[in-house]
Amino acid sequence: MNIISFNVNGIRAITAKSFLSDMQALNPDVICLQETKATVEQVKETLASITDYHIFANEAERKGYSGTAILTKSKPLSVRYDMGVSEHDHEGRIICAEYASFFLVTVYVPNSGSELARLGYRQQWDRDFLQYLKGLESQKPVLVCGDFNVAHRAIDLARPKENYNKAAGYMQEEIDGMDAFEQAGLLDTFRVLHPEGVKYSWWSYRAGARQNNIGWRIDYFLASKALMPAISSAEILNDVMGSDHCPVKVTLGL
Repeated sequence: MNIISFNVNGIRAITAKSFLSDMQALNPDVICLQETKATVEQVKETLASITDYHIFANEAERKGYSGTAILTKSKPLSVRYDMGVSEHDHEGRIICAEYASFFLVTVYVPNSGSELARLGYRQQWDRDFLQYLKGLESQKPVLVCGDFNVAHRAIDLARPKENYNKAAGYMQEEIDGMDAFEQAGLLDTFRVLHPEGVKYSWWSYRAGARQNNIGWRIDYFLASKALMPAISSAEILNDVMGSDHCPVKVTLGL
């Protein structure tokens, strides 16, 4: 089972580029999308030409903001939206698809903001989201993917010293949140399989960042320990363009 996660930074914008042909060439079993910036109906209309997939989408109350989607060739046993916490459930950030042997969750984790205005909220989100994931895991293993808006370790961004405790995405409070996921048994698949691998999944639109690979690894697949033996590869697809992020991918053999 090949699963791709991609922050598209606007589903309508990226489909005007090479997104559809890129996904056709990759031909994954599941595509998880974040930051669709569209309503459920707009997502389905925009992806109407993709006929091999069941499409599920979640939207924010605020138009043109946030939003997630799952495209899956195999129809899930069930699909649920949000985490059941009213404070968090109005931005369309979570979809959970249940398969026979695991839950697949796609998430667009809140950004702390350029002025760190949402850092406190982000910490509460991390705690509540972990509790939500552990609730799922009490039933069957979990694979969670998406834009976590944090570089976990110094190896995960090009300029750690310049950004540590100065910039959203590399604040100690955000790092602590990722530590908590790991300590709770949700493992970073890329880092498990590539302990010293230096690859990034997001680059600023500022001049030359992507060309010069001044990036951050903030898109992840985290897996329950019980799933790790089934994950044969974890990749970052740097050559796929169209967004300020690139897709990340795992291959799961169940």
